[in-house]
Amino acid sequence: MKKGQVYEGIVERIDFPNKGIVRVGEETCVVKNSLPGQKVTFRVNKVRKGKAEGRLLEVMEKSPLEAGSPCSHFGLCGGCTYLSLSYEEQVKIKEEQVKKLLDGALSGKQEPYVWEGIKKSPQVYGYRNKMEFSFGDEEKDGPLALGMHKRGSFYDIVTVGDCKLVDEDYRSILQTALTYFAEKDISFYHRLTHEGYLRHLLVRKASKTGEILIGLVTTSQRPNAGMQEDSATEALLQGFCTAMKELAFRDGKLAGLLHITNDSLADVVQSDNTRILYGQDFFFEELLDLKFKISAFSFFQTNSHGAEVLYSTVREYVGELGKNADGRPDKVVYDLYSGTGTIAQLMAPVAGKVIGVEIVEEAVDAARKNASLNHLSNCEFIAGDVLKVLDDIAEKPDMIILDPPRDGIHPKALPKIIGYGVDKIVYISCKPTSLARDLEVFLGNGYVVKKAVAVDQFPWTANVETVVLLSKF
Repeated sequence: MKKGQVYEGIVERIDFPNKGIVRVGEETCVVKNSLPGQKVTFRVNKVRKGKAEGRLLEVMEKSPLEAGSPCSHFGLCGGCTYLSLSYEEQVKIKEEQVKKLLDGALSGKQEPYVWEGIKKSPQVYGYRNKMEFSFGDEEKDGPLALGMHKRGSFYDIVTVGDCKLVDEDYRSILQTALTYFAEKDISFYHRLTHEGYLRHLLVRKASKTGEILIGLVTTSQRPNAGMQEDSATEALLQGFCTAMKELAFRDGKLAGLLHITNDSLADVVQSDNTRILYGQDFFFEELLDLKFKISAFSFFQTNSHGAEVLYSTVREYVGELGKNADGRPDKVVYDLYSGTGTIAQLMAPVAGKVIGVEIVEEAVDAARKNASLNHLSNCEFIAGDVLKVLDDIAEKPDMIILDPPRDGIHPKALPKIIGYGVDKIVYISCKPTSLARDLEVFLGNGYVVKKAVAVDQFPWTANVETVVLLSKF
């Protein structure tokens, strides 16, 4: 295949993540955003070491697997990948992707392991408990839009008023906010000129308690040319607050409304300053009989019901830890990359002590508060890089749980983790390609994979979680 040329072919399969493998004669090309069985045209934009990558131009024939999409934005919005497939077909694709990666990493290096397939999300529509909507326009100089980035575009925004990943309350908040600011002719932040006011709308809703936290993210600039006085900006914000308070939520209740100022040049949701316009700056969520206090920027699994499946699986893989002569738990568990300490708190009842390590200080602070909220006194949370912190912890682990970020474990941290020589390690991964790479290191240092399972935390997207139980020979 030649760079710049246009070809057509059939998508044979989808490799993780979202890599359609299209065959043209004896050659293949990776084409993202395609589905198995589709006939597509694509332009080759990269050829390196005999491997070609292309950009999808047109779906000439739909896949026999496609059953139609319940969302009017599918294909335009970049949020979903598999929404035109049945849920059964989607989880089948994800299971095959993870199994292929694990088998490739383990083949010829150990005895067969137990593959437990994929566990489905209890809720496939309206499951997300957090959304970061962007302000912008759908086309240059078009009307104000609020939603998700258009597929393949850094600038264009699609107003996702029909989004199926969230429930009716999210859609109501989105539409009300868009209407309010459009009628006021408020500017949005342009990523090229760095001028404008509206940036993002952050919405979080607890799946169990129904509490809603809304954060309006703006720059510190004037909302528009006609609002030069601080009082005008304040009136605009108070009007927005009133509009949100007057919404008739389906099953949610407004816990707090925040004004978040962000003057960063990067297109990220962060805070230079946060002010409470109404209520409080946190809400409560419940997970497996534990209570969690969550702020606007707290890390928490985006699928609460799916998280219960994931963490129950982790608890099952950990198994019994043993007790001392008095019948009390006495084992030390490391929860590395512990986030807000959810796993650590689930392990607390069966451990003597759980030590969580997390680099994000705000997450560590939240973990400590949540452990106190749940009356757990045997959890210790340390803020710092796993690579550096491990050298300073006096107590050695009897069991290790790993839940690293998408890129996996730092190569220099792996030998330290392996060096503890614990009998069992449970590895949770949100990126199976990183997991497969790290597993090869574990296998080269005396561990074997006993069993593994995929968990669908993110229906209709290309993402999937994996849980692996590692054991010493």
